Amino acid sequence: MKAIVTGGAGFIGSHMCDLLVQEGFRVTIIDNLANGRLENLSHHKGNPDVSFVQADIGDYATDLDPFFSDADYVFHFAALADIVPSINDPLTYHRANVDGTIRVLEAARKANIKKLIYAASSSCYGIPDVYPTPETARIDPQYPYALTKYLGEEYVMNWGKIYGLPVVSMRFFNVYGPRHRTGGTYGAVFGVFLAQLLAGKPLTVVGDGEQTRDFTFVTDVASACYAAATSEITQEIFNVGSDHTYSVNRLVELLGAEKIHIPKRPGEPDCTYADISKIKRLLGWEPKVSFEEGVKIMLDNIELWREAPVWDEESIQEATRDWFKYLG
Repeated sequence: MKAIVTGGAGFIGSHMCDLLVQEGFRVTIIDNLANGRLENLSHHKGNPDVSFVQADIGDYATDLDPFFSDADYVFHFAALADIVPSINDPLTYHRANVDGTIRVLEAARKANIKKLIYAASSSCYGIPDVYPTPETARIDPQYPYALTKYLGEEYVMNWGKIYGLPVVSMRFFNVYGPRHRTGGTYGAVFGVFLAQLLAGKPLTVVGDGEQTRDFTFVTDVASACYAAATSEITQEIFNVGSDHTYSVNRLVELLGAEKIHIPKRPGEPDCTYADISKIKRLLGWEPKVSFEEGVKIMLDNIELWREAPVWDEESIQEATRDWFKYLG
């Protein structure tokens, strides 16, 4: 079997590649390296069953069809992430996350693949009304990144409906783990905290720290996607979460560090918590890595964040200025 992994040099995509190789797949990775890093794939160097193509799925001048011609499965992870850059440059996000998705769908349709798995985002729920949040909850994207990921999902489901393309969309909740992106824009809490911890700086806790997140370990996310791909299920949307929710203060406690508080940010929910009863029922999937175990793995790999930017109150305030301006 051959699998295409778009964004396969990225954080979640590279772990997906690991699982597919482990399961005996030939894997073709398509990534423009905007966010991905070749270091994430270095352990596959020399493996004849793993090939890498540097290409931009959002570039209409790039012909994707040859790469998909003999593919059985497609795992579509390629996307631009982060809130502030999407506010500052929504057209680029639309091109990558919406146009790029349409192009992948068309290439997959022409190749008559067995299944396409789409990496969707729980950010589509905005600030939910219900916890744990089911797939039927109200959709309310709060910023362009969330909107473009949801529009991509809508195209995926529409291609399944109109063209009969076998598709499944997976809404990820707060994914963390080794290889999480370390550079660039101020973003996910784990990358920020680990760099601060290495530098001996206090951890910058947003608000009172009592907000909770459904922190989901990356290998659990990969296994959920694999379960969806190899099942008979199509045309479904699944939440992928840890089955729990944990406070930021609990994370600080596990990291064993000092903390300082910075202003609460608009457009962020006080809680993210996935209702995963559907994926349990239909796919028989459950997460395996506990939060405590996952945090220990992160600490064991903390040197990966040695070159990451160390954020402080002043630099965070500057980086999130447009966040407060447009979402406040």
